[in-house]
Amino acid sequence: MKFLPFILLLLTAVLIGMATWVENACGTAFIRDYVYGTTWFILWWSAVWAASAALIIQRKMWKNLPALLLHLSFFVIFAGALITTLTSRKGMLHLRKDHPTEEYTAMRQKTERLPFTVQLDSFRVAFYPGTDTPADYISHLTFRQNSGEAFARPVISMNRIFSTQGYRFYQSSYDEDMKGSWLSVNYDPWGTAVTYTGFCMLCLGWLLVLLHRYGEFRMLCRHPLIKKSGLLLLVSFIGAELQAGTPLPVIRKTQADSLTRQQVVYNGRIAPLNTPARDFMQKIYGRATFRSLTPEQVICSWKLWPEEWNRVPFIRIKNTELRHALKLEKEYASLNDLFDGPQYKLQPLWQNLKDKHGKLARAIQDTDEKTALILMLKQGTLFRPLTADVPPLSRQRINAELLYNRIPFSKILFMANLALGIAAFGLLLRRMLTHRRESRTSRRIWSAALYLSTLFHISGYALRGYLSSSLPLSNGYETMLFVALAILATSCILQHRYPFTRPSGLLLSGLTLLTAHLCAMNPQITPLIPVLASPWLRWHVSFIMISYALYAFTCLNALIALCIIPNRHATVSPARREQITQLTLLSRLLSYPATFLLGTGILMGAVWANVSWGSYWSWDPKEVWALVAFMAYGVTFHRQSLPLLHHPRAYHTYMAAAFTVILMTFFGVNYLLGGMHSYAGN
Repeated sequence: MKFLPFILLLLTAVLIGMATWVENACGTAFIRDYVYGTTWFILWWSAVWAASAALIIQRKMWKNLPALLLHLSFFVIFAGALITTLTSRKGMLHLRKDHPTEEYTAMRQKTERLPFTVQLDSFRVAFYPGTDTPADYISHLTFRQNSGEAFARPVISMNRIFSTQGYRFYQSSYDEDMKGSWLSVNYDPWGTAVTYTGFCMLCLGWLLVLLHRYGEFRMLCRHPLIKKSGLLLLVSFIGAELQAGTPLPVIRKTQADSLTRQQVVYNGRIAPLNTPARDFMQKIYGRATFRSLTPEQVICSWKLWPEEWNRVPFIRIKNTELRHALKLEKEYASLNDLFDGPQYKLQPLWQNLKDKHGKLARAIQDTDEKTALILMLKQGTLFRPLTADVPPLSRQRINAELLYNRIPFSKILFMANLALGIAAFGLLLRRMLTHRRESRTSRRIWSAALYLSTLFHISGYALRGYLSSSLPLSNGYETMLFVALAILATSCILQHRYPFTRPSGLLLSGLTLLTAHLCAMNPQITPLIPVLASPWLRWHVSFIMISYALYAFTCLNALIALCIIPNRHATVSPARREQITQLTLLSRLLSYPATFLLGTGILMGAVWANVSWGSYWSWDPKEVWALVAFMAYGVTFHRQSLPLLHHPRAYHTYMAAAFTVILMTFFGVNYLLGGMHSYAGN
């Protein structure tokens, strides 16, 4: 009986994880109709909570208030979700200017009536200064009683809702003629309140668990072995290429340099010309210079002498199969190589391609994007001059962006941190094998290296935030930067008590930045789309990314432990047994704040979703896998009910395996499943 809740919980994790793959194959409507929206799915969750309640009673959990409050919060959240499912109403309200209505379209195209009328007085789109990038969608409305008396004149925009008589209205879309607006309608007077109560109970319960004087977390912090050192990992990376060329018509460097600070509208924001020029070079050629020419020289020369530059091997094609299909001998193709007269060679290749998700398909798409950028440059649409009616950026802002462009913060960091991490790990391994203690000089040198790396990363990240006027968390590249920063900060905090976190922090941060670099995540600075301009989103992403960083430590910790745990019948020395115990204690210690931050991050994401579009949980693949991760790691806190987790080998094997769920949540969903959160991988 005591194992039943955990068996059901893990089966639930497997079930909803598999459902995301079915949704990817059959569509969202199918999975909603046959899984998430079914009676059997509700009954399944009810069985999970019934078995959990029986175990809570059996364990007499009321004697442990923090644990009881924490577990009760899940029941309250489930109750709130059930109330929402059974009693809420959702739909879309289409408004045309000066045409009041009291009807909205609910699920399955059913028409519902409101107890009042709504009228659109005006609608407008707010743009970022000097650009045509939307900053907000704004509807001015009048709400009237059935008698015709106006009782409210709200302004509704993204992340700014209006509530009345149990109904909540959210800005959703608008008509192309700017005379109509679409609002999401949500009527859920009880479910949301109950669910939010559960959210508050969960956060309070976690805090009490962490702060409880006689709780396991405080006991782990006081454990004498936790003050000693432990260990870490491995890695590799590689270099670059360059090619010579023939003379080309180019503008003089002095002319190009005079245009570096010229302000243009690019990528939805105002930026110096140096920014689109460098992005153009990096995206198409793969480097910031071409045959000793500056980015400004390249783009200006291409616009002035397009016929000559069309013949230059400039477009990098890494995929061998695509190069073979295009009959290219080298890695770089000219724009003319992609055309056979008026025929675009990539078009028939794409049409005849059977696997639209394979490596060749991605290579064709990447090359097509590069071609499109060149054509945009030639047509004058890649960027445009700043008009006289738009206030220019300050000299300080321009200088900051030019500084950010000149210093490749991420590249320097991943190369330096990997090199330093490998060196630090080698020295640590040597000390372990020879049973030597680290000297004070060595400790100071590696601490200084860690602090300098962290400060350098903070400088680059803060500069990027200054340029984007927001916390940089809008895409996959920026979230990876934040993860690397969280890892370095964690290492700085832990290194004095746990010296092994110095090499681990350097290696993990280097690997994180290398991953962003190799996965070609978009490093461009872009303004936030309206729905993302919410403080709830920033906290949501921040908390979850920090939790991922802590889980990365527990994974590496587990891999080290599995390497040193001897075979079942081997004799274990006291020193080795102490090391294994140390690693186990540290893993359990880090799991507490990691799981707390993951759970809190999920809750903040739910609040953000509810504020933005009126639904705190949509069973989106990213939401599902974050929940799977929370469930997977939550199991590890129940060692009393699961004696197998007392065995170091079983425990560390589980912790290493659990991290694959984190990898699936962050990378797998972005690149394999998609969904509403797919922006995170860009």
